[in-house]
Amino acid sequence: MSNIDSLPHSPPALWPQTLVGAGVLVTGLALAFGAIGISSEAGYGGVGPNFLPWLVSIALTICGGWILWESRTGGFREMDEPSGATKAYWAGFIWVSAGLLLNAALITSIGFILSCTLCYLLAVQGLRRASGQGGVNTPRTWLIDLVTGLLIAAPVFWTFTKFLAINLPGLTATGWI
Repeated sequence: MSNIDSLPHSPPALWPQTLVGAGVLVTGLALAFGAIGISSEAGYGGVGPNFLPWLVSIALTICGGWILWESRTGGFREMDEPSGATKAYWAGFIWVSAGLLLNAALITSIGFILSCTLCYLLAVQGLRRASGQGGVNTPRTWLIDLVTGLLIAAPVFWTFTKFLAINLPGLTATGWI
């Protein structure tokens, strides 16, 4: 056995954990660098506009350092075994991506409620298929997902437009659809 074989080195499984920690740490530091340029002049309530960016950057930097320390001293402890499939389910990813992209593309032409309902419908179909649920192609399942999407999107739209006076794209000029 050579000297190289006896040197301690990290198992390959720890490198993804190290990369996650480094990514979180770099993100925190980048946010701190950006927060330097934000005015600290106190606003309403005595808190300046740079308070939240500094708070988030400090939290991310601490978490990133902690994740790095954990990963380099033996890996994440008491971690459950990974669940789910060993390979990505790309069809589900495509369903969810299609829902998000169509929502972004159609929100100004068909309105918030219908575009978000479509997004929900397609995303749930992708998640159902990824989890291996049966009956995903039945009209009943599609109808349930459609109605559920409407029941989520409509109250959100009305809350924002009627109660909070925040403009969201609607289908009609009345502001109710």
